[in-house]
Amino acid sequence: MAAIHKQITIDAKPDEVWDALRDFGALHTRLVPGFVTDTKLDGDARIVTFSNGTVAREILVDCDETRRRLVYAIVSERIRQHSASAQVFAEADGRTRFVWIADVLPNEIAPYMDAQMDLGLAAMQKALGRGAA
Repeated sequence: MAAIHKQITIDAKPDEVWDALRDFGALHTRLVPGFVTDTKLDGDARIVTFSNGTVAREILVDCDETRRRLVYAIVSERIRQHSASAQVFAEADGRTRFVWIADVLPNEIAPYMDAQMDLGLAAMQKALGRGAA
């Protein structure tokens, strides 16, 4: 199984980043606008439309307020297994360390997922970093 680990520092307060992350139905407006163009809630799942036209059904597994950690899974015909966690950590200087980990099968899809996660992090940095519009 491929494991993809991403980490960035965001020039924003951890509470602000966590508030956007835990808003499960607002990816396209709060967390990663531009990278995600639409999000629709469907029970404990969200139907996510990405800027490249891909649509994914992401199921909420856990939203831990104390640890500021959100876990979700993707179910599809193309992906045999996908589980991801995103977690917000406070840095000493008031900024946020954002850690995103995804485990995927088949292994061949990992390069695509890795590149998509990079695009997502760039959108997040643009949307949440100080000075963001």
